[in-house]
Amino acid sequence: MNTTSAAQPATRKAAPFAARTVPSPTPLGLVRSFGFGDRFGLATPGHVAAARKFDFAGIFAQQSIRELERTHRTAPQIIKAAVTALAELGYAEAWGADADHLKTTEHVERMAAAGFCFFTIDPSEYVGKGTLTPELKAAYLDRTFEVPHVGKLRFDAATLENAAIKYGRALEHVGLMGRHIAKTMDSRPFEIEVSVDETSEPTSTRDHLFIGLELRRLAVPRVVSVAPRFVGDFEKGIDYKGDLKQFEASLREHLEIARFCGPYKISIHSGSDKFAIYPIIGRVCGQLLHVKTSGTSYLEGLRVVARTKPELFAKIVEFCRGRFETDRASYHISTTLAHVTALPKFTGPKEEPRFLDEVAGRQLLHVTFGSVLTHPSFQPQILETLEANAALHQELVERHLTKHLALLVQG
Repeated sequence: MNTTSAAQPATRKAAPFAARTVPSPTPLGLVRSFGFGDRFGLATPGHVAAARKFDFAGIFAQQSIRELERTHRTAPQIIKAAVTALAELGYAEAWGADADHLKTTEHVERMAAAGFCFFTIDPSEYVGKGTLTPELKAAYLDRTFEVPHVGKLRFDAATLENAAIKYGRALEHVGLMGRHIAKTMDSRPFEIEVSVDETSEPTSTRDHLFIGLELRRLAVPRVVSVAPRFVGDFEKGIDYKGDLKQFEASLREHLEIARFCGPYKISIHSGSDKFAIYPIIGRVCGQLLHVKTSGTSYLEGLRVVARTKPELFAKIVEFCRGRFETDRASYHISTTLAHVTALPKFTGPKEEPRFLDEVAGRQLLHVTFGSVLTHPSFQPQILETLEANAALHQELVERHLTKHLALLVQG
């Protein structure tokens, strides 16, 4: 891959004091945590300002392999951007680094070498490809598990075969990846998240029980969180769509399974802007909670561009309009090409809400981030704009992420 045009942050101005020693990223354990994705490498001051108001442990270096490939950034650049910002801020608390959506052992080695210590395993390519093996029959067939506050869950022949086909092969892959992570990290501390959120249908309570029991049976090391596929829609960049009572009832059962099989945290992926369910999530999960955000901070960076360089933002909008149909292919969103085509041209502040507060505009800009950040003209101009308006950038990011965290605490 050509990384000469990687989306690197512009050189930061020297801090007015000697560089302070920043603790290395570390596993955060079973305390509630929040992931702050930073696609520009310049949002950490705003993230820290928001995090300091609450008692969530912060993950300030969070990047998926997919995001690295789409932005042409490298794992060391992600760690360096976070460490540089934290040093300038005099940050001395524990913080995490999440290597997100890892699918291969090579992914593990690449991220571990850069200093990541939280590894999110994504076995989605193996979901639906399992078989009912003798080992699974011996472990689960006709067995009943009594889960507190949920009840008795039984695996008869039909339910066990369904779970085995759906998740058996995927969890074997998780076991392989977990062992490789342990070998790669050697004596270094680490923790693992297992993500099954990128599936076509929600994870049922019994499915989650099978997943949790298999993680234990396969001795997957240091599992700190599991990300189920929840009921309702978790579209990128916008609020939750679905029945709130149904969501809460389902989440309560997922939490009880996490306590029974772990304990481990419930992880909320695509957590950006899911304001309607944040009080529920905070109230139900308590300390056993992890939330991941990324694209929402990217959009606040573009908001800075819209306010200070409207002519540049207008060009970005038109470029994104042309990229939308291609770039949206790997995302579950409701915005269509017709919605995007119907958006007006951006001419100034009065159109900001259409692109940065409403569904179609936010999703247009969200799914095209990789194309924008690898564009030879846009990338340096955006970074220069954010550097020149660092105070506004911090203010907008801090305000928006504070809204996220405040609603979780409110719960």
